[in-house]
Amino acid sequence: MATFWIVIIAIVALLLGTVLGFFLARKYMLTYLKKNPPINEQMLRTMMMQMGQKPSQKKINQMMRSMNNQFDKK
Repeated sequence: MATFWIVIIAIVALLLGTVLGFFLARKYMLTYLKKNPPINEQMLRTMMMQMGQKPSQKKINQMMRSMNNQFDKK
């Protein structure tokens, strides 16, 4: 009977650890991406020039704002 409770406790601990680990890792990644965005203005400018567009500062600011808004909604 004692082994039954040990197995049940082990399964519950495993499930609890998995769920808790997932949410902690998700929170860490969201904070990391907020502090270190994957695309900055210089990268955006380079991408636009490679696509054959002449990037204006207004256009770059608009695209950065829309990307930040999209990230904040998530």
